[in-house]
Amino acid sequence: MEIVRSHRQIAAAAAGGGGGDGGGGAGGLPTYRVAPQLEVRLEEFELFAIDRLGVLKGIADGLSRGKRPEEMEKLVNELWKARMRHQDPAETLNKDIISHFVLRLVYCRTEELRKWFLSMETTLFRYRFRLESPESQRMLMSEFQLPYKALPHLEFEAVKDKLSQVARSIGQSATVESVFFKVPFEEVPDLVASRRVFLSKGYAYVAMSQVVSLVVTQFRCNISKALVLTNRKWMATIKEQEKDRLTPIVEALSNAYFGPDYSQPKDAVEISLKDIDQLARTSFPLCMRHMLEKLRENHHLKHGGRMQFGLFLKGAGLKLEYALSFWRAEFSQKVGSERFDKEYAYSIRHNYGKEGKRTDYTPYSCQKIISATPGVGDHHGCPYRHFGEENLRAALNKMGVSGHPLEEIMDKVKNRHYQLACTLTFEAAHGVSCDTGINHPNQYFSESQNILKTKNQAVQSQPTT
Repeated sequence: MEIVRSHRQIAAAAAGGGGGDGGGGAGGLPTYRVAPQLEVRLEEFELFAIDRLGVLKGIADGLSRGKRPEEMEKLVNELWKARMRHQDPAETLNKDIISHFVLRLVYCRTEELRKWFLSMETTLFRYRFRLESPESQRMLMSEFQLPYKALPHLEFEAVKDKLSQVARSIGQSATVESVFFKVPFEEVPDLVASRRVFLSKGYAYVAMSQVVSLVVTQFRCNISKALVLTNRKWMATIKEQEKDRLTPIVEALSNAYFGPDYSQPKDAVEISLKDIDQLARTSFPLCMRHMLEKLRENHHLKHGGRMQFGLFLKGAGLKLEYALSFWRAEFSQKVGSERFDKEYAYSIRHNYGKEGKRTDYTPYSCQKIISATPGVGDHHGCPYRHFGEENLRAALNKMGVSGHPLEEIMDKVKNRHYQLACTLTFEAAHGVSCDTGINHPNQYFSESQNILKTKNQAVQSQPTT
């Protein structure tokens, strides 16, 4: 993305449709074919990307939860309105284009990142395309230079009965649409797989209401190629040239967590040493329960475990004086109190902002924990990612999770939806729905405590007999 013009100038160019420099499309739906020539403030570079990332992650969560197409359409619309809209339509379009190209830079860097971004952007485009008017949809087909023309009347009449049969078989009205496109069947694999089109001699007959599949196939192909090219530019020039400015932002965004930092416990909650084991049984997420068990068993955790678990306890409300007592009580059984004070106490005070630069360190988010790479003898990281199936099943059984909920969790793990697996664990353990999803261990703890508090109050308010 070159920096040559003011960002208001590009909005007008992009809004003009027809695939101008900004990659704008018909009806305000960009095709993102060409990076815009514009000037973007560093603050907008990051904030726009964060807002779009919130949309894409919301889509990912909806898909992994198995939402139906009509539910996904509603979800995408709500996410877009909440995060990407602006009272000035030109600004909305501008933000749309800028945020896409920023995230393209963020997610071009590995095969795994490219695959995720491509899938989420394609899904977003699919549902936004469906909201466009038929005229705008035709203009977008033209913009993608799709070489398909509407079926001639005579050919349409020859296959009309077959088209009507297909319509009835998928629960649609027997009244056949009047506009169809005859395309090679490999261009619409989703429609073929779901048997939603009439096939004849290697061609699929696609109704105007189904043309989204044609456009999305081309869109996906374009973005896939663009991600590979962007990666080459990133590795060849951009990464090094922008090492002091953009590179740190780009590298951080793919693993960014945008919720509360939990550096201070919510509502000034405090926990005491005698409460920790009981709280672990009722309100700790699996990752923290596991580390407490290993700490009690071995009287030691390596650095990664001490950081992850120690900052979690801090965010949960364990004061520094109690934290020192807690860690000393365990470690002294293995290394002695004197060695603990010399080698370990400083790092605990440091995490609380009492040593060194006096930085008030924040507890780790789920994304940071999932991205960890525990070595031999380490116990930190995410159990849903780093445990074997047998060990994970055993750990979940100890939390009281079994039967269908357990199988659902294991299915999410197999599909690498680790945070959703944790969310389902929370729901199974507490008997409530968690629509926001679990994004942070301290969120898990805080929401668990709120639920238990509400249940206790309800019990106490019941009249005695």
